Amino acid sequence: MTNDSALSQASLPSLPLSDASLDELADRLAHSATIVGIGESTRFSRETFGVRDQLFRRLVRHHGFRALAVQDSAGVGAELDRYVLGGEGSAAAALDHAWRPQRTVELAVSLEWIREFNRDHPHDPVRIFGVKPAQAGPEDYDAVLDHARGSAPERLAELAAHLDPIRTAHRTDEHVQRARGIHPGRPFAEHARDALALLGSLPGVGAHDDVLARMRLIVDFHEHSVAGRGNYAGEAGEWADVIGDFQRRTGLRTVYWDGIAHTSAAETVLGMAPERGPQPTVGSVLRGRYGARYVSVAIGFHHGDLGSVAVPEPAGDLIDARLGEVELPAHWLDLRLDAVRGPWDGPAKARVISGVYDPSRDATGYLAVDSLADAFDVLVHIRQASPVHWLP
Repeated sequence: MTNDSALSQASLPSLPLSDASLDELADRLAHSATIVGIGESTRFSRETFGVRDQLFRRLVRHHGFRALAVQDSAGVGAELDRYVLGGEGSAAAALDHAWRPQRTVELAVSLEWIREFNRDHPHDPVRIFGVKPAQAGPEDYDAVLDHARGSAPERLAELAAHLDPIRTAHRTDEHVQRARGIHPGRPFAEHARDALALLGSLPGVGAHDDVLARMRLIVDFHEHSVAGRGNYAGEAGEWADVIGDFQRRTGLRTVYWDGIAHTSAAETVLGMAPERGPQPTVGSVLRGRYGARYVSVAIGFHHGDLGSVAVPEPAGDLIDARLGEVELPAHWLDLRLDAVRGPWDGPAKARVISGVYDPSRDATGYLAVDSLADAFDVLVHIRQASPVHWLP
């Protein structure tokens, strides 16, 4: 399938929420918000992404939001920003170095929409930025190997033996490789540190050489990955700093796209690692700084085929099961309303389907919060999910 035909095929799914319902929800979100965190319980559903995308479009068109924060590196964010501001190339090409869950036809279609909006509003464009610091990319591995090839070819094979296995993490995260049983064994951060030591011993590598800086970036990438940290929660304070600094510097009302484990406005406990206890989230840090001007939306689903996995109906202790008692394709609740909050507030578990989800261990696929209404201002529930389209 070519990029063009894939993009035309996904010009977005028929949404389970009506235009009127989406309009009303966007109006409520925008009323007092400076930053809106729109989180999905999975990154693999067309329907959850479609609702997120359509809310974003309404916040841009009708409410003056002009920035989009995505969970990716500063470099990828800059590439996406360049494209939507009219840069050369295609939306699919702009996603070439993006985190794997971002490389979908659906996101490419969204980028095309933003680019078109910016073309029509050249003096008031939408900007995109990544919440993570600059990260290593495939070109950094190539530069390191090219240096060894030219300065010490007899050490090239030894260096490649460290770098070749670990660069696969840019296609499939190391912790996902472990979950799928395709990990080569040795921790990638160890390989990266050994490669750095080896590189430092080669001729022509000085303390300030570009190639050494690239290798340090590779080490940093693997040490700060989920596998390297041994923590699914992310670096909440650092990512929140990026979002807050951008918002204050530009004054732009901002939408933050991520998973609900990051956008939650309260600390969460992940079912995959309950022993770690409550973990801060990007959203909880933003709530502390912005108060009610940070609004948190959770988009979840009841069941569905996500392509790589079929997700069964949720266990009875998940809020997804209770939300699914409403026999509608989709519906939403504003927990900020007193009449709504009361029956729904209190400790809760919400389904989370990540890249390491295993249907045989469905009971661990959740996040827990002490107060549902503190964590999420709005719940959007979709009855049935179908898979996103991956870019070639």
